[in-house]
Amino acid sequence: MSETGLRNADIDAALNEAKESYVARNPKSLGRYIEATAVMPGGNTRTVLHYAPFPLAMEKAEECRLWDMDGHEFVDFLGEYTAGIYGHSHPKIRAALDKALDGGINYGASNIVEARFARAVCERFGLERVRFTNSGTEANLLAISVARIFTKRSKVMVFDGGYHGAVFGFAGGGSPINAPFDYIVAPYNDIDSTKTLIAANAADLAVVILEPMYGSGGCIPATPAFLNTIRAETERTGALMILDEVMTSRLAPGGLQSIRGIKPDLTTFGKYIGGGMSFGAFGGRADILDMFDPRRPDALPHAGTFNNNVLTMNAGLVGLTEIYTPEAAKTLNERGDALRNRLNALCQAAGAKLQFTGIGSMLAVHTTRDPIVTPADAAKSDPKLKELFFFDMLAQGIWLARRGMMTLCLPIGDAECDKLANAVEEFLSSRRALLT
Repeated sequence: MSETGLRNADIDAALNEAKESYVARNPKSLGRYIEATAVMPGGNTRTVLHYAPFPLAMEKAEECRLWDMDGHEFVDFLGEYTAGIYGHSHPKIRAALDKALDGGINYGASNIVEARFARAVCERFGLERVRFTNSGTEANLLAISVARIFTKRSKVMVFDGGYHGAVFGFAGGGSPINAPFDYIVAPYNDIDSTKTLIAANAADLAVVILEPMYGSGGCIPATPAFLNTIRAETERTGALMILDEVMTSRLAPGGLQSIRGIKPDLTTFGKYIGGGMSFGAFGGRADILDMFDPRRPDALPHAGTFNNNVLTMNAGLVGLTEIYTPEAAKTLNERGDALRNRLNALCQAAGAKLQFTGIGSMLAVHTTRDPIVTPADAAKSDPKLKELFFFDMLAQGIWLARRGMMTLCLPIGDAECDKLANAVEEFLSSRRALLT
């Protein structure tokens, strides 16, 4: 057998052993999973949470910790895929929810908090107008739709490996359940190719949408030059630019666009801004958003039973104005930068085929030494090594995404960062032969 074949066999053996240990440690989660498969396809109602041989079931949470059904404690380095920035049951969030519940829910009417919350969101992120939805998926669907109507054009430019919600996935050629728009798929962080595609489709191009840093795609930042090029080219051709900041708005007080110096026509939001409740929003230029003004005879409709639900409005307002203040945003993201640099220093000292990408409080692991600038670079990661990393982290009490994504929440401090660094150092030591 070749050297590569031997290494792959060793990785397979290590992964199988890690999974066997996982199964033995988690009989109650396994039992819950088997019961769930009787009533939900694959025992699942949210695809990203599934992984083989079965997912853990969490029973309770507090601050930045989780406990599963079998009693194992984890430091929560996933933070509900960036939505859980306040940790679990923050007292101010809890008080806001209790107050809202005391006043009744599901009014079927406007309420006294929604305009205050809207003003806070607009002022924080430099928007002229904003509309609320229930998820980032809805926000992106509506933003793209209004862009096509506003420009009277049909085509939507997206980027390979991008993700903008349940019906906007562009990894591996796209998803069969994507919304049926006329897509142009461009290469992320490739200036020349993107300029060529914009020029070739200029007459029909309604909008270019992208994340200023890929979230689910592996925490890959767009280069400043790439973002500036898209802004210039959309302005030149009359297309709109949407920045999807559903995840990345947490990375600076005014979102990642504020430190990149980019002003899009529309921005979409979701995740943590709802204070832990279901939330989405899209906002930006008044002349675009005012197409939804119901006082207009030609107003666009925008329905949604829970768009202004009192739980999200109250929790979101308190979270954005009293907890995740601009100062708190700076502190959390500085902590994240320091942690990522610390982890990468460990990997480099070990000479390991392992690295962490990201900005601030978002990071992702990759099992390759090559620089990560595009999704193709990230695809060089050994998927089995990444899976082994996931199971080894679980065994050491670190909760993260199966794909290797991690985010920091506000309750995470030095002790929790030390725990993650020690777990990574143990992985580098115990799996040294597989990582060189």
